[in-house]
Amino acid sequence: MEKIIQITAGRGPAECTWVVAQVLKKVLDEAQELQLETIVLHRQPGSENGTVETATLSVKGKEVMQFVNSWVGTIQWIGQSQFRKMHKRKNWFIGIFEIEKQKNWSISENEIQYQAMRSSGAGGQHVNKVSSAIRATHLPTGIAVVAMDSRSQHQNKKLATERLLKKLESETLQQLKDHVGKQWENQLNIQRGNPTRTFAGTDFKKNKIEKSYKGTRRKLKTDLRNENN
Repeated sequence: MEKIIQITAGRGPAECTWVVAQVLKKVLDEAQELQLETIVLHRQPGSENGTVETATLSVKGKEVMQFVNSWVGTIQWIGQSQFRKMHKRKNWFIGIFEIEKQKNWSISENEIQYQAMRSSGAGGQHVNKVSSAIRATHLPTGIAVVAMDSRSQHQNKKLATERLLKKLESETLQQLKDHVGKQWENQLNIQRGNPTRTFAGTDFKKNKIEKSYKGTRRKLKTDLRNENN
């Protein structure tokens, strides 16, 4: 199984691009430990040395679904800016998103269905008696075109094939455009709060979340006490 994920700083400042670079290392290291195959499909460097604005990865392997689910979401880093020493902000956020894999159109003769049909329109008695028009259908996608330009069925078959290839190419370009648009949309939709993972410090250690309900119980007792007063 293969999954494609994008690690992005969105429109965050240089600090966020530094976080992306650190998270990218963590993701690759953890994938290697789990014996998953990773390929960096795209990496856009940030404005500062050693930073990354956006990285897109392909991850393959048996445990890929669990691995991706454990990373997808908002990633938080708690630490002092390395680029603006006097900056007061200590919380920085980036996003990891799963991207739908693009279909790769490849056409073979077996995938095209040709159907002879009678031409319609002007042309005299010939068009009503001879099935010279050709409909070509790409079976995997259902995309179809018709050619009836020539009286020759062979020539119309050739024209139909050419038109089908052009139409599939156009569909692929539109899909790529939508795919890129989705990537940009992801960069704008980084949500703060409820981070999937939290790291801290320049050594980028993962923060452990202790499952304790003492704080919650204490707050409930205080609230009840205040209500009774």
